[in-house]
Amino acid sequence: MKLGIIGTGKIVNEALFAMEDIADIEINAIYARPHSREKGVSLAEKYSIKEIYTEYDELLDKADIDTVYIGLVNSAHYEYARRAVESGINVILEKPFTSTLKEARDLIDAAREHGVYVLEAITILYGPVYNWVSQKLTYLSKLKIVQSNYSQYSSRYDKYLAGKIEPAFDPELSGGALYDINLYNIYMVVGLLGEPVKAAYYPNLGYNGIDTSGIEILQYDGYTATLTGAKDSDSPSHTIIQGEKGYIKILGKPNVPEGAVIEYADPEHPEGIPSISGGRDRVMIREEFTAPELKHRMTPEFEAFADIIDNRNEKAATECMENSLRVMNILESSRKGAGIKFGVD
Repeated sequence: MKLGIIGTGKIVNEALFAMEDIADIEINAIYARPHSREKGVSLAEKYSIKEIYTEYDELLDKADIDTVYIGLVNSAHYEYARRAVESGINVILEKPFTSTLKEARDLIDAAREHGVYVLEAITILYGPVYNWVSQKLTYLSKLKIVQSNYSQYSSRYDKYLAGKIEPAFDPELSGGALYDINLYNIYMVVGLLGEPVKAAYYPNLGYNGIDTSGIEILQYDGYTATLTGAKDSDSPSHTIIQGEKGYIKILGKPNVPEGAVIEYADPEHPEGIPSISGGRDRVMIREEFTAPELKHRMTPEFEAFADIIDNRNEKAATECMENSLRVMNILESSRKGAGIKFGVD
């Protein structure tokens, strides 16, 4: 994969570090807006990037690339991705995919028309913990309750309280806790369990109408998922999936899980054992999985993207794009149902 980097912010710095040792990725160009050119020069020197551009169309036209990675503010995702697709270039698009479902559908339709892929960079779907959990779900039998909490006090929240609104809390730029942090919970649950029957969002709104935290409710046939995402407060993060035969607990934040635990009823001891309350407790089998050490949480997804693009893996690319549509449908309907308006609306 011959890659062009779009942007110079924090997430781009992380992405460059995450992929620097991946042999199948050749980073040939970086785009920085004119006022950020020095940042672009610094990154180019640090990661041996051959060319620096301050005109996006020039990069698309002249750079030796077949793919761009876009790590810009949320509201810019659609425009920059659309222009790359129209130039016949694949796109790796930072989460959230777009601001609206209409944008997402148009972008994917355009990608198919031009014979390229648009792949959302959502780390959890490519991690070893997610893969382990997906293989253990059947041990739980019929599901009953799902809980997920990703709460992290934002480094930008104090500025927000002081009246300085940065992109993460700006509705004009498609910010907010739902699109920035609860999205990970949604992706985890939808990836593992499929699309819900109904979705609704119950936010805590700040003074400018943006959600600083909130609870997403996903209703499935026979059970409910309650997903908490907060940028205005802290809490231990985890995901718990409960079924009739046991439970799975994913330890830590969904985008950087520490591992997972499953406990399920031992089928060889259905009678259980006496409990101190006078009843009987089930005999449980416990298994644990510890996440292997990675160079960076984003490394596995970039390895997967390089494979998809270099080998034209249509099935994997289609699955990735369809997942983005499912999640974007939930995000937009939940956001609008809660009365949160973006600049793009």
